[in-house]
Amino acid sequence: MTRPSIGSILLGLIPFAATCFSVSLWDRIHPMIFGLPFNFFWLVLWLFLTPVCMWGAYHCEVSRTKGDRGEEGSSR
Repeated sequence: MTRPSIGSILLGLIPFAATCFSVSLWDRIHPMIFGLPFNFFWLVLWLFLTPVCMWGAYHCEVSRTKGDRGEEGSSR
């Protein structure tokens, strides 16, 4: 088992930081976006962006491990 790359760790931490540490920046009812208060919209938005970040982290790791082992070493 290899250690994850810094890029994949950072991609994994983006949703965590966006939902946990930015609350004081956007904790307001107004403005309304798509009929939702901004803070609720922000959290719902990150529900959809988190899989994108995780896919990016996975893609970084897969391409890195394929480069280390070559194409013949990748089996499922």
